[in-house]
Amino acid sequence: MTLNSTKSAFIFPGQGSQFVGMGKTLAQVFPLANETFAKADQELGLSLTKLAWDGPEEDLHDTINTQPALLAHSIATLRVLNLLHPDLCPSYVAGHSMGEFSALVAAGSLSYSDALHLVRIRGNLMKAAGEEAPGGMAAILGLDIKTLEKICIESSSKFESVQVANDNCPGQVVISGSNPALDRAMDLASEVGARKVVRLKVSIAAHSKLMGHAQTKFNYAVDDVNISDPTLPVIGNVSADFLKDANQVRNDLKAQLHSRVRWTETIQFMISKGVKSFYELGSGFVLTGLLRRIDRNVEGIALGSPEDFEKLTA
Repeated sequence: MTLNSTKSAFIFPGQGSQFVGMGKTLAQVFPLANETFAKADQELGLSLTKLAWDGPEEDLHDTINTQPALLAHSIATLRVLNLLHPDLCPSYVAGHSMGEFSALVAAGSLSYSDALHLVRIRGNLMKAAGEEAPGGMAAILGLDIKTLEKICIESSSKFESVQVANDNCPGQVVISGSNPALDRAMDLASEVGARKVVRLKVSIAAHSKLMGHAQTKFNYAVDDVNISDPTLPVIGNVSADFLKDANQVRNDLKAQLHSRVRWTETIQFMISKGVKSFYELGSGFVLTGLLRRIDRNVEGIALGSPEDFEKLTA
């Protein structure tokens, strides 16, 4: 694995990539990474570091903790990468769902401190919305987007809705919504030939209309922080296009709460602009795996541990 001198992009993972021990060895080797986690503890007034490194797993998987933990690991990894390879400057940055906050920190649009507070608020509001309007999510494998969009329309009613939440890669889509509508959509997907239908172990309907219960308060939170024009090209989740200024960043963050994550389109857009190497910064290698299913002709490199950086410069 070597540094690629062609156009590159930094991509940042979202929920589902967390694991107990995330960032621990990185912080043990690099003081800068340790300082990044310590800053999160200080800003949030809780021992996020202990939770990320030692668990318990159930608490780490609580969305109010997952989101800032993922952000801390991603930004710690970014800072180590900048330290070791200061000449590696991405042509674009993007993040999957919550990972968009990490991308905005990388682009200088959000401060790390503000991003920590925003994702903590986001997690709290999403959890509360799930309690007020129970719902769920399901992964559908083997069906195209158009088919799933039709299934979601057929499965929805005036008071029960389901929609495409994450277009992760061709043949892997997540749908989200109220439980009755979700059940109907899962049955229909199986009937029309889905290779696999898996109900996710979550009690919230992220990126769906059910997040409307959280929308107003989250809008206030987004408006309350300082957001600058990005210094690097950021590709937004909702538009799968450039977020050119602070106003577009605010609008994307707000709309993202109830809108589809257009990840396949995001990656394809960057590839169309000449990106050949994607660096996934933070926990796990989910995005690198999705990348291979979107286009096998580009390189995906996951970074999050000292071993990953050793391979990078071997």
